[in-house]
Amino acid sequence: MKPSRIPFITLILVLVFFYLPIGFLVLNSFNNSRYASQWSGFSLRWYERLGERPDIIAALGNSVKVATAASLASMVLGTAAAFALHRYKSRLQDAHRLLVTVPLVLPDILMGMSLLLLFISLGMSLSLFTIAIAHITFCLSYVALVVQARLQDFDFNVVEAARDLGATKAQAFLKVTLPLLAPGILAGGLLAFTLSIDDYVITYFVKGPGSDTLPTLVYSMIKKSKDLPVINALSSIMLVITFAVVALSQRLTRPPVVN
Repeated sequence: MKPSRIPFITLILVLVFFYLPIGFLVLNSFNNSRYASQWSGFSLRWYERLGERPDIIAALGNSVKVATAASLASMVLGTAAAFALHRYKSRLQDAHRLLVTVPLVLPDILMGMSLLLLFISLGMSLSLFTIAIAHITFCLSYVALVVQARLQDFDFNVVEAARDLGATKAQAFLKVTLPLLAPGILAGGLLAFTLSIDDYVITYFVKGPGSDTLPTLVYSMIKKSKDLPVINALSSIMLVITFAVVALSQRLTRPPVVN
């Protein structure tokens, strides 16, 4: 075997390892049989069953509400953090940078337990509100990193030119800085939305009665071995949405092409 082919073969094996189970899941979502061990024809019956499950629709609504709130709040807080980290250098900012990056490497189970203890000590009842706060906690770190990367190539001379032409600080920010950074901010928000709507571990710790999100509901359905084909159909839809959001996020973070 030629040495030049080894990286290519390794890449193929890794892709097969990651995506072959997902491919089987999507394939079985169209299987007319309830059991994955046998194929009894192509069917959309399991996708139709999704509309007949009010618990799934309610959990989907909860997930969308939490993910939307988390992405909007993290876009504001993450952008502000990115600006502060980029413009100011000090020992305080080193501590700030550490606080922003810690949620990226902290185990989910540790973060979930910590937030649960915090909410209990504050006397807060667990609900969608506590889930949203928990998701904002880790989502803003991702937004801050994406916006900070965008700021590395940002030309602040354009802002100074706007100020020289008579624009106030607020006008220069709203009409120059914000539009130029909007793709990076939106990409961070889309990434935060994807992370929030897929989260299970942290949500499991901070959710209350009647506040199931889609991942927690799906896990409870799997434990009871109920409607596994419906879960396959639901997972396939979530997979398509996740790929679309990530693809759009990557497109927004591409550097502009200069002719």
